[in-house]
Amino acid sequence: MFQVRIHGRGGQGVVTAAEMLSIAAFEEGRHAQAFPSFGSERTGAPVVAFCRIADKEIRLREPIMEPDGLIIQDPTLLHQVDVFSGLKLEGYVLINTTRSFEELGIGEIATGRRAQRRPADRKCALPASELALKHIGRPVPNAALLGGFAALSGLITLDSVIAAVRDKFSGKIADGNIAAASEAYEYVKREMQENADA
Repeated sequence: MFQVRIHGRGGQGVVTAAEMLSIAAFEEGRHAQAFPSFGSERTGAPVVAFCRIADKEIRLREPIMEPDGLIIQDPTLLHQVDVFSGLKLEGYVLINTTRSFEELGIGEIATGRRAQRRPADRKCALPASELALKHIGRPVPNAALLGGFAALSGLITLDSVIAAVRDKFSGKIADGNIAAASEAYEYVKREMQENADA
């Protein structure tokens, strides 16, 4: 089972991101489960959503304490909430930011067990809000982050992300989100290749 925890703020589409990730998994014939956890349900408040993906029925219902992947939609949470709590040593980290991990002060990520410099193929900073603004006209980064996460983790395909976006949205909103997800996918692929060549 692969478990993903998504951190963001109310109004950023955190819950929708988890739902679309589960739909993308269903598109690939897998079992999936998505659900949110709210501290307080107001715009701007920290929000966490969870997604589990497996090849067999999922019976767990509790929050994800040891994720295989983290998607962080708002980098201002990095020093307010322990977003890295329980992250598995081989886990993936995707952050919505224009800054590097070092610039954010998280060159080494504390996983609960120890601080660890995560391999370049397990982490990426992606300017998802900027891509959303470019393609949708609003800084809602969730679809772009899913496209980036597909490239980073290989857990799902870009085609499945596109199908999930079409399932959730229609018309220009769907088209804009698909364009943002597709550009994010290519961005992360390029970043990973550059890091591999360095």
